[in-house]
Amino acid sequence: MRRAIFPGTFDPFTIGHSSVVARALTFMDEIIIGIGINENKNTYFPIEKRVEMIQGFYRNEPRIKVYSYDCLTIDFAQQVDAQFIIRGIRTVKDFEYEETIADINRKLAGIETILLFTEPELTCISSTTVRELLQFGKDISQFIPKGMEI
Repeated sequence: MRRAIFPGTFDPFTIGHSSVVARALTFMDEIIIGIGINENKNTYFPIEKRVEMIQGFYRNEPRIKVYSYDCLTIDFAQQVDAQFIIRGIRTVKDFEYEETIADINRKLAGIETILLFTEPELTCISSTTVRELLQFGKDISQFIPKGMEI
């Protein structure tokens, strides 16, 4: 079974994230969306709410599971017996960062990282931007998956 984790803070989960998941499902048997607890980030939604929103969105997709974790991503991957890490990248800057992390993860744990380039029309969407819109009371419905309850 090919199992991958898709790690992130997902605050909030955007249409860019759902696009990566949908594309990864074409070559993975199971994807575990791992919501990392990052004390250095100021989040809008509590971790429990993020888990609930994403689980609700994927409630009819048995190949997707959603968990939170508070350890290194490679440790989480090993805990859930994942062989791969899925990451979406929007820019060259993202690529350079992800390449470094992927190299370290492979060296430490033998876990391969699969990078999926964001679809061109979604490159401007980031959780940071959507979170800022939320904080200022703006409608974010065009940036989150249809059917996701915020």
